[in-house]
Amino acid sequence: MPNDDPVKTVLVALMLCLVCAVAVSVAAVTLRPLQERNKDLAFKREVLEVAGLYRPGADIEALYQQIDARMVDLATGEYRPDLDPGTYSPQAAARDPRTGLAIPPANDLAGIKRRSRFVPVYLVHEDDQLRLIILPVYGTGLWSTMYGLLALRADADTVAGVSFYEQAETAGLGAEVANPKWQAGWVGKRIYDDTDEVRFHLVKGGVTGQGEAAAHDVDALSGATLTSNGVTDLVRYWLGDEGFGRYLAQVKQPEGSG
Repeated sequence: MPNDDPVKTVLVALMLCLVCAVAVSVAAVTLRPLQERNKDLAFKREVLEVAGLYRPGADIEALYQQIDARMVDLATGEYRPDLDPGTYSPQAAARDPRTGLAIPPANDLAGIKRRSRFVPVYLVHEDDQLRLIILPVYGTGLWSTMYGLLALRADADTVAGVSFYEQAETAGLGAEVANPKWQAGWVGKRIYDDTDEVRFHLVKGGVTGQGEAAAHDVDALSGATLTSNGVTDLVRYWLGDEGFGRYLAQVKQPEGSG
């Protein structure tokens, strides 16, 4: 065919599209294990950072040996040793009717609609004593689902650290959930009041005063009311009876005590 033949032009274009499509597909399949590996390492680093165990330049896998990862049945608060937290995906499990459940709208404070029945927790021990409990939490903000890790001290109440490692909120406003300076304001705050009700919340205008009320309050994000409300709601959901409430109650009062 002559070079100016329209049919030839279309055929060449189709062949180029086919070659490019094959190349992209091969690259995606080939690189997927590396992408999954990098994603796994990034998450383990987040766990180590919120636990205060991360050291720049150190071997993440070696440091992660200090983390005791376990699966919890949220309905009972008990561990599930038959499930592997290293391979279990709560997001995928939430979509599966066998392992996930629909959250009634009246109870869905976090705005996630469905959740897995089983969720991982990450424990840090020191001299055979529980030091930290790290809980994965997530919920909707203004524009995105915010994924975070909340570290509690051994009393299963006092915040030791927090990290929001994945979100797409407004830059300079809601995206400040990822700001370490703001996250530092969580440390030492208490989640529950004396009746074991979730009292924690972000306060518009900033925390004022001292005492019992301030013990549960964190400054809201300036100019980001809906994101701040989303953070308050996701903590209240995941630390309540719909989330880790039953599990944390068992941590506070181990079997055989009282």
